[in-house]
Amino acid sequence: MKNALISGASIAGPTLAYWLNKAGYKVTIVERAKELRLGGQNIDVKGAAKEVTKKMGIYEEIEKSGTGEAGTHFVDPDNNFVATFEKGQLGGMTTNMEILRGDLVNILYNHTKDHVEYRFGDEIEKIADEGDKVHVIFKSGKQEDFALVFGADGQRSATRECVFTDEAELKYLGIYTSYVTIRKDPTDSDWARWYLASKSRNILLRPDNKGTTRASLNFLSPDRQYGRLTQQEKKVLLEKVFADAGWESKRIINDLKESNDVYLDSVTQVRMPKWYKGRVALVGDAAYCPTPLTGKGTALAMIGAYILAKELSVNTDHEAAFQAYDKKLRGYVEKTQKLPTGFIKLAYPSSELGVYLINKLESIIASKAFQTIAGLFTSEKNDEDDFELPEYK
Repeated sequence: MKNALISGASIAGPTLAYWLNKAGYKVTIVERAKELRLGGQNIDVKGAAKEVTKKMGIYEEIEKSGTGEAGTHFVDPDNNFVATFEKGQLGGMTTNMEILRGDLVNILYNHTKDHVEYRFGDEIEKIADEGDKVHVIFKSGKQEDFALVFGADGQRSATRECVFTDEAELKYLGIYTSYVTIRKDPTDSDWARWYLASKSRNILLRPDNKGTTRASLNFLSPDRQYGRLTQQEKKVLLEKVFADAGWESKRIINDLKESNDVYLDSVTQVRMPKWYKGRVALVGDAAYCPTPLTGKGTALAMIGAYILAKELSVNTDHEAAFQAYDKKLRGYVEKTQKLPTGFIKLAYPSSELGVYLINKLESIIASKAFQTIAGLFTSEKNDEDDFELPEYK
């Protein structure tokens, strides 16, 4: 029996399914949502993940689906630009390959749907590893046996909870982040705009290729389980937190009141001593969520899925394959999850003076003089060299 079950139809799951199918597995993906979840913000495909997309034959399609973001403006309450970073510039946030999360999900789905069985509107309820197979009970009542089971179901992975119980360390970083799609305004362009507000808040507006704008509201807070709130409760909370934030906060709050897709959750890293147990393995955010602060969640998901599937294709024993996957990726994951000291406080100043000082610092970093000098001491290698993708026959 060479069948595999994957929980989660976002990015890690379909990428893993693609490569498992190439390795001769009959693959089923179960997704609790009733259809593909195509919401979300800009993500970037960087580093060795680009090589994975090229091997999958989807690199050019991703390039053509880009958001067209030109760079980032740091702005003050009156929308004056205090610092400007062009695409790919040192210190900026816009990379050369920006794509909406939903567009990448759709591309991966279209390249796997003819060879992979997708089951929407269902999820795993219980998992029993019986040594030679895994018995799975679904919430729909269906029961089925699989040779291998994979959790690719995100930061709050239900698969991880079923099998690994309390083995994961969920490291809350003190930040809540929210995403919502709003109407495009005359102040919006093909540039992202980043606004720092006092009381440890910030707002990010980014262009998309759908004729709308993607907004992100972020704030520091003790862990109060806001991610478990209902949609209406999330809207009320965000309105309360950002009511006096200034800039375009009122516009965003008015639009999110009408939205049916407001995302709000904690910024939390997932750290585990081992990403597999028996015939079950985890991949992507379920195993090693680095958080959006690193900008490498998508890259880790695609790289991890590729290595995991390839190790299963060259190892006849799943245990050996899982061990090799863990060994080859763990160092890169640990490096990615390390954030610069003081980074969070820098991005979330509490006072007006703090906002002023950070904006001043950004203007210095963005200056031509600083960029020229920094370029003399910055390695010429690009992020493709950040992790060397293993080669397989």
